[in-house]
Amino acid sequence: MGNESLRCDASEWARNVFGDARFQHVRRNHRLVSMATDAAVRPAGRVSEVFRSAASCQAAYDFLENARFDEAPIRQAVCEATLEDCAREPYVFVPIDGSAVTVVDRKHAKNLGSIGTLAQRSRGLKVINAMGVSASGVPIGLFGQVWWTRTGRNTKRNDLRTVAQKETRLWHQAIGDVIDLFEGSSCRCWFQLDREADSWSTLLELSTSEHWFTVRNSRDRVVLKRNNTKGKLRSVLRRRQRLGEYEVEVTAAPRRSARLARMVVRTHRVTLLLRNKKNGKLMPTSFNVVWAREVGNVPPKEKPLDWMLFTNYPVDTLEQARQVIYGYSQRWRIEDFHRTWKSGHCDIESSQLRSQHSLKKWATVMAAVAMRVERIKLLARTQPDLPASVELSPTEIQALLLMKRKYAKRTEQITDDMMPTIAQATEWIARLGGYTGKSSGGPPGSITIGRGLQYVRTITDGLEALAQQKKRSAKRDSSKKGVKKT
Repeated sequence: MGNESLRCDASEWARNVFGDARFQHVRRNHRLVSMATDAAVRPAGRVSEVFRSAASCQAAYDFLENARFDEAPIRQAVCEATLEDCAREPYVFVPIDGSAVTVVDRKHAKNLGSIGTLAQRSRGLKVINAMGVSASGVPIGLFGQVWWTRTGRNTKRNDLRTVAQKETRLWHQAIGDVIDLFEGSSCRCWFQLDREADSWSTLLELSTSEHWFTVRNSRDRVVLKRNNTKGKLRSVLRRRQRLGEYEVEVTAAPRRSARLARMVVRTHRVTLLLRNKKNGKLMPTSFNVVWAREVGNVPPKEKPLDWMLFTNYPVDTLEQARQVIYGYSQRWRIEDFHRTWKSGHCDIESSQLRSQHSLKKWATVMAAVAMRVERIKLLARTQPDLPASVELSPTEIQALLLMKRKYAKRTEQITDDMMPTIAQATEWIARLGGYTGKSSGGPPGSITIGRGLQYVRTITDGLEALAQQKKRSAKRDSSKKGVKKT
């Protein structure tokens, strides 16, 4: 199933994503699909806000609190469904990033760990997510998820611990899980990692893989020059001739003004002297480096854009270097996903589940829902002319047209048989969720799209109930006619 293949309503989406979960009992598959359908219709962090009937709510709690299985079958089903969506892609970007899911646990009764500083006294779970992003920048789904808890303070110095004693090992696990998932696939991964992954062990781990990777440099590393002398990375790159220049539109953000930035690009093949601080061992390892730095009129009190990227992708031409830079820019997709998943549309941090066992299951289900919301948002921005049917069911489109006709301007012609584009449908959905157009400051975001989807789904439920009632009435009328003829 390709990235542009038709997506159906929430129930079929849930069957496609969760239907093949490997449980011992098939009834668990049915329950998971049913839960995911409701979660896609009415996403919320609290289970009681998702399920309308007391029976479905209790069934969800029974599923989540069942100690006989963990979240692994759910996660595996999600990851394999995402891999299937990549079957026709030559490669996909794979942003990987860590985050913390903070939940209320004042009595420390949920078997959670500490989050943040000791002074904050926050409780929750740590997680590393790996997501798939298409070459055009559209989220595909989840490729991996690693959970853990911080149970205590480690008093041993970081440089005296082995990799197995550090949280770095969990980054290795996340990378390894994705590589294992793609074994035998014709699609290639292109890992995208931020500065947190710039460690000697992670760089070595990536360098042994057949997949591509890009890691942002976190410090001015030592390199081995051609004459076997040592030098600093930035000093070596400054001496390289410019490969080229390009302009990038910078959007406004806190402590950053909107502007058209002029970027200078330099590339080089360098040998890094990676060092294991525990035993002092030096490991010369070669990488390609892309350095993109803003030059010219940088606004006062603002730092110029500056990306130093390690990669194993070829960087002989400006086009290749810009492809590396573009790939790294897709890493921000996972930060958008984390916002939607944790505190935005899915709001998993408001969960009141009583154990980390239950929370992991519920959070994994909601991660797939958050991906769906992010996908709709990005499709509307990157492929606006696709028909709305790539993500919305016929009934959802019918409900959307019904509401659009109600609120349409006199000059707008909305007919029953029209097929809006994904961009049109997304804007209409977002307006139902409170989006006000240009005055909102940008294109529709995850929160207004999420609110609008809930509104649309309410209308969809009504249309489906009305259709079922008509069907039952027609069946009764047909039966009565048959009795009279007899």
